[in-house]
Amino acid sequence: MFYWFYRHLDINIFQYISVRAGIAFFIAFFLTMFLLPKFVKWTKSKNASQPIYEYAPDSHQEKAGTPTMGGVVFIFSTIIATLLTVKLNNFYVVGGILTLGFFSLIGIQDDYSKIAKKANSAGLSSKAKLILQFFAAFIVAAVLIMYNHTTTLYTPFYKYPLFDMSFFALAFWILVMVAASNAVNLTDGLDGLATVPSIMAFFTLSGIVYITGHAIFSSYLLLPNIKTTGELAIIGTALIGSLIAFLWYNCHPAQVFMGDSGSLPMGAFMGYMAIVAKSEILLVIIGLIFVIETVSVILQVGSYKLRKKRVFLMAPIHHHFEEKGWKENKIIVRFWIISFMANLVALMSLKIR
Repeated sequence: MFYWFYRHLDINIFQYISVRAGIAFFIAFFLTMFLLPKFVKWTKSKNASQPIYEYAPDSHQEKAGTPTMGGVVFIFSTIIATLLTVKLNNFYVVGGILTLGFFSLIGIQDDYSKIAKKANSAGLSSKAKLILQFFAAFIVAAVLIMYNHTTTLYTPFYKYPLFDMSFFALAFWILVMVAASNAVNLTDGLDGLATVPSIMAFFTLSGIVYITGHAIFSSYLLLPNIKTTGELAIIGTALIGSLIAFLWYNCHPAQVFMGDSGSLPMGAFMGYMAIVAKSEILLVIIGLIFVIETVSVILQVGSYKLRKKRVFLMAPIHHHFEEKGWKENKIIVRFWIISFMANLVALMSLKIR
């Protein structure tokens, strides 16, 4: 809509991505702030709370009865803000909206199943969830292939592409989106733990897609110039705005959880932005906390299956520190600090090439 003001009413300021990104941020922020309390009130009236995992630390049992599926609100607000501010004929934007929509639907189905059956294990099976995620990622990756998105692979701190992935790019991109989606989902175990690192990641990725789509900035920083990717930064800033509003209610002690309906699309979109910005490998640094959480689960499961011994007291690793006696707030803030430092390194890599 705002870009329409520029094209048809000659309001020049709305041609700029930075201006429309700022507008999208505030629309998503205020819409989430307005809708979320109403959503929390409605879910409480319906007793729509996610059961607490029976093997979670004892301190988590006091969270029983907290409403879940808050992700529905901030994803909805992000999409509305996006539709009002972007160029809708931009296929990178279309891919971004598809990513948020598809993965959110998977998360909603999983959350609803848990709520309806009042059991943490009653959601979608791991196999069913993975099949749906791979299918959704395949559609999005196919859109990128269809519109000839470059298939070259780049690495941080090196200005030249490593090689052209050719038709292997489709499988690689699917893996990136599914892996990122599940990594954020695993991290979402403490109040605000996944929210703030996601805000930082989207800030970094929004900056990178904007630079990548800008001929002068990308040339100066020796980054690949991919035309029209800059519009994707508007979705990123809209998501940041809605997540900041969500954090208002999700910070400890949380009044609402995001649920899979928030964590799955958030992670998938993180992967999608990295793919578009040719930062798939850099995403390991940008989302370092999510990587650490995922690796801790892999090590725990692998070690127990092979040696019948546990590496951590409990996995994911944030539960390990809870079992060691760390207070929840201390774990959360320290993980935020690690995420902040990792994203600074990621931004430094743009110049050190």
